[in-house]
Amino acid sequence: MPQLIEHRLRIGDRDVTLLQGPAGWGECSPLPGYPSDPAACRAAAAEAAGDGFPVAVRNSIPVNALVDGPFLVQEIRRYPAVKVKVRDAQGVALVAAVRDAVGSGVPIRVDANGTWDVDLAIEMIARLARYDIEFVEQPVARIDDLARVRRAVEVPIAADECIRTLDDARALRAAAAADLIVLKQQPLGGVRAALDVYDAAGVPAVVTSMMETSVGLAAGVALAAALPELPYACGLATLGSLAGDVTHTPLVAVDGAIAVREVAPDADLLARYAWSASNEARS
Repeated sequence: MPQLIEHRLRIGDRDVTLLQGPAGWGECSPLPGYPSDPAACRAAAAEAAGDGFPVAVRNSIPVNALVDGPFLVQEIRRYPAVKVKVRDAQGVALVAAVRDAVGSGVPIRVDANGTWDVDLAIEMIARLARYDIEFVEQPVARIDDLARVRRAVEVPIAADECIRTLDDARALRAAAAADLIVLKQQPLGGVRAALDVYDAAGVPAVVTSMMETSVGLAAGVALAAALPELPYACGLATLGSLAGDVTHTPLVAVDGAIAVREVAPDADLLARYAWSASNEARS
């Protein structure tokens, strides 16, 4: 294993560790409250810094807008797809507003983050179906319940938080529990591990982020670039969800897509966000 240099940062309320190595930079930044093993996130960062990424088969990644409340119509119209967070009836109304804003030609997918039970998921998806939903992401928490929902609805179902290992992916495939899988490279242990999960699941994939800096997003972009097929816009236009970034040339969408490229932090921003004992005292 090559020697890696560690940079501990605090960006807003987020702890971020960057690793610098012979292949470039990697990020370990587990998201509080989101299911991810810190060891897997660390392995993902080490892979990026020490080994780099697999060969890309595309140089640009289409990305979706993210809506979780009031939105700007002109902003979301810049993207080829829109993802809406839906928890309850207010979320259904939000989907209706987004559909009205973007028209019939833009895919809308929704994400429940596993918060519904089976009966509520079936009910909510029936209400959402009238808005021509592309897919519903993680409507219920468990793989077996995901399979029950999928058998009861016509809208495609995506698996996200319930897939963290190869065994999970194999169980998903055996149960025919999803039409597609959501891949986040950090909680899966890196780009290559995520590609193995994709192969084991046997369904198409969409790549999303864990709200990282541009360094972490670059790994997500590399994963999307390495997939043999990419039928869906990816959830990688999330830099605005973080309180800052580590580069003056951030990895952001232009005309609804993100370019596949390397990202290296700028020294002044590493210094600005460097962890200190005062950070710990304020947290």
